[in-house]
Formats: sequence, C-alpha cells, structure tokens
Amino acid sequence: MIARLVEGVRPRALIALAVLLVLFVAAPFVAGDYLLTVLILILYFAFAGQAWNIMMGFAGQLSLGHALYVGLGAYTAAALFVHFGIGPWLGLLVAVPVAAAAGAFIGFLAFRFRVAGAYFAILTIAVAEFARVGFEHLNWTGATAGLFLPVTQYRHNDLWNLRGHPVMFYYILLGATVLAFVACRALLQSRMGYFWLAIREDEEAARAVGIDTFRYKMIAVVISAGMTAFAGVIFAFYYNNLFPEQVFNISQSILIVLAPFVGGLGTLFGPILGAFLLETIAEGMRILLALCGIDLPGTNQLFFGVVLLAVVVAVPEGVWPWLCSRIGLEQKP
Repeated sequence: MIARLVEGVRPRALIALAVLLVLFVAAPFVAGDYLLTVLILILYFAFAGQAWNIMMGFAGQLSLGHALYVGLGAYTAAALFVHFGIGPWLGLLVAVPVAAAAGAFIGFLAFRFRVAGAYFAILTIAVAEFARVGFEHLNWTGATAGLFLPVTQYRHNDLWNLRGHPVMFYYILLGATVLAFVACRALLQSRMGYFWLAIREDEEAARAVGIDTFRYKMIAVVISAGMTAFAGVIFAFYYNNLFPEQVFNISQSILIVLAPFVGGLGTLFGPILGAFLLETIAEGMRILLALCGIDLPGTNQLFFGVVLLAVVVAVPEGVWPWLCSRIGLEQKP
C-alpha cells in the first residue's frame, strides 16, 4: 500500500514533504501562543481545503456553500456534548453522516436534474443560507443567542472530550491534514479517481464512454461533505461557541475555497500551500496595519480579493504548479 502511494513520486518531492512534516511537528516547541493560533488556522483551512478540493478539483463540481457542512458537523457534535454529554469522537459518528446526508441531498437534486456549473454553485449557497436561517430559529442549539460549550482550565489535556491546550488541537489538525493528503492521493490513484478526472475534463465524453457520472459525482460530494464535517467538529470544540451567522456565513465558504484556488486547484499540496500563504500574509497585514495605527473594517476581505485576482492573472493554475516547474518537483497532482 505504501509503495503504491509513493509510486511515481520523485525522491526530491518525498524529501521535501518529510522535511516539511518534521518542521510542522516541531513547531509547537518553539512557537508562542500567537504563532500557534496562526498555525492552527493554517491547518484548519488546509484540511477543509483538501475536502473541498475533492469535490471541485477532482470531480469538477463547484460548491460555494461548504460552510453548510462545517456548520452541521459543528452544531451536531456540540449539541450532543452540551445536552447529552456525548464526547466529540462519538459525536463524529452522528455529525459526519448528517453532513454526508445533506451533501447527498444536494447532489441528488442537482445531478438528477442536470443542475451544473454556476447553477449548482448557487444551489449550494441557497441551502447553506437556508440552514443558517433555520439554526437562527432553533432553540435547541441556542438560536441567535449561540451555543456555548463548557470551558475548563488547561491543567491537563482531555483528548476524549477535546478539552485542553491549543497544542492538542494543533496536533489533531496536523494528523488530520496528513491523513487527508494520503487519502486524496490514494483516491486519485484509484479507478474512481480517474473517473473523477474524466468527469471534470468533459462530463459528456465521460458519460459517452460508459462512466456512471451521477454515481461518481455523488460519491465525491458525500466524501467531501463528511470530511468537512470533521473540520466543523474541531472548529466547535476549539472556539467553544457557535453562532449561525458565524458558522454558516458564505464568508466561511469563500475562505475554504480560496486555499485550493490560490495553491493549485486539483493538486494534492495546493490547498496546504494556499492556506499557508493566505494566513501568513493576512496575519502579516494585520500586524503591519496595527503598527501603522490603521483600523479599516473589511481589509482582509479586500486583501483576499486582490490575492485571488493576482493569482488568476499571473499563475492561473495556482502557486504550487508554478513553483514545481521552477524547482523541478513533480508537477502532477
């Protein structure tokens, strides 16, 4: 299995990945609280970006409402913990199927009735907004007042209940990101992965050669939604509070989408690199503006728009494929 995963990967690429992994593992030992928070955000958006990349980068289905799955995963696990004392790992057994079912529902509506392209993107946004409005009126999850998880002191890390120091969340997200990377490579090398790529490039041609496009697009949506729900669970237990406007807002979906677009859509390392670039530069801008005494609302949104425009114009395939061509690493996904 391992031999198959590394098959075709250049030694230089494996060495680079190993060095990068070692750096991430060692980072908490030298990082302060602020830098650790930034690293957690990078890993969160890297993982969520990988999940979204399965749907768009691999199978070619543009979703702009992935905050729906973040919110469903977060609220399901958090509500089970608050009301019934069910730990987040058991809560995942409910949260992931709930999000996957929502993805299957959207996929069935769209793919069965041939809703594609921009119309499919609008459908995902509409369902996410419907969920936001619904949770704003659902008293069981706190409605607009929010759902708050009990917070304990960091005297020890309770891994089972995800109560503890941010370092614990860092390593959980690091492990999840590495596993997602390996899983995505395995999916791409599988028969289904080739079917996804065929659908992405030309769905009509894929259907003409006998590929069940409906089935494989549904699988992509369900896998992507389930993975994103895991990110939502970590989000809930890390921040300890949930508000519908915060979790289901389209801005959350856009942040998830940006990392793969900037890093390289359809590539394995693109979402990770994109998350790293966006978060580090965004934090750098915050520090710079603070030092200059400038407090302008919406600066980050403007910055993300400028960065995306620059990437589309200068390196439309993403930063990772461009970087690979410069340093001689493997350019394939």
